[in-house]
Amino acid sequence: MKKIKIRIIGSCGSGKSYLGKEISKMLGITNYELDNMIWDRSIENLRFPEAIRDAEFNRIVRSESWIIEGVQYNWTNESFIKADIIYILNPNVYIRDYRIIRRFIRSRTGIEQWNYKQSFNNLIKMLIKWNYGYNLKEVLDITNEYSYKRFEMKTSRDVIKHVQDNLKVIQDGNDIT
Repeated sequence: MKKIKIRIIGSCGSGKSYLGKEISKMLGITNYELDNMIWDRSIENLRFPEAIRDAEFNRIVRSESWIIEGVQYNWTNESFIKADIIYILNPNVYIRDYRIIRRFIRSRTGIEQWNYKQSFNNLIKMLIKWNYGYNLKEVLDITNEYSYKRFEMKTSRDVIKHVQDNLKVIQDGNDIT
């Protein structure tokens, strides 16, 4: 199988993490969450120094195959350049609200494990800053020069179907449509 690099971007609650894990299982490619490059999960609310974050990001981007998912785009341009495919997830804002609140409840009640402890302040920040404040136009502008390999989709299901429909093309190393 061809080595492939996939970049997934979308707002909080868009389904990036779920999608990264599903495509990882389908293709046998490691999925990386940008949040895990930013946050030191051993201590609450502690960021890695930017030098450590950037070194880890650059190590991953230089590898043969990867799936990188995250909302971040200001310091991750190299992932857009190197990606074979860019998926922009853009579900309805109310669906994202529901997912963010559901994740909060499930993690706080212990039903679902999450990378970090969910707090009410974090919930508000996710809803307002990372969901309603998400700038799709800016993401489209930043990725415009890669429009030939960029696909904007409403659901993770649409992306998975797109990958499945193009699996042979991906395996052969050709451009997908």
